[in-house]
Amino acid sequence: MSLETTVFTFKISVPYEEWAAVYDSEENIQMMKETGMTCLYKGVNKDDPTSVIVIEQGEEGKAIAMFKDPEVKPLIESAGHIYDSTVISSYF
Repeated sequence: MSLETTVFTFKISVPYEEWAAVYDSEENIQMMKETGMTCLYKGVNKDDPTSVIVIEQGEEGKAIAMFKDPEVKPLIESAGHIYDSTVISSYF
């Protein structure tokens, strides 16, 4: 399989630091490790504190499959991530 870089942009309903604390939690780190995913970058838009970007890399299709997993959606939403605002782009 090819290595794929996936870019997620989305809105959050909580302060960035609160969202990042969940993203950086042991539970999420372990889940990403198990799926072979690596976070290359995460950040908040300097002009819009509700707009976030996450760039992950791993085997083709893994990041999107993890994001769309119905068991993961509650964790994503509990962090303040507005799930339906997510725009996903993938690159080789």
